[in-house]
Amino acid sequence: MIFLYAFLVGGTICVIGQILMDVFKLTPAHVVAAFVVIGALLDVFGIYDHLIDFAGAGATVPITSFGHSLLHGAMSEGHEHGYLGIAMGIFKLTSAGITSAILFGFLIALFFKPKG
Repeated sequence: MIFLYAFLVGGTICVIGQILMDVFKLTPAHVVAAFVVIGALLDVFGIYDHLIDFAGAGATVPITSFGHSLLHGAMSEGHEHGYLGIAMGIFKLTSAGITSAILFGFLIALFFKPKG
């Protein structure tokens, strides 16, 4: 059943993103930013952790999980180290994803001809 729940939650997130682009004419960048903020807001209210427990990868793979990780890391380190901990916590949980995006983007740009 966990596969079905993951599919339904991940698919619902994708459908919401597609509706935002088709109906409201938002650009993909706007949708990504909105999803990161929504993930952070759901973490503030403690909803996103329950969603991860329910759907597993269906909730951790979409970009909403990035917003959850940013805020979750900032809050946990902020309690421990104060204001400096907020900045440390943001990068502690998300550094692997940020580094991977930069590295793979660079490698792809070497092998293909980027436009722009």
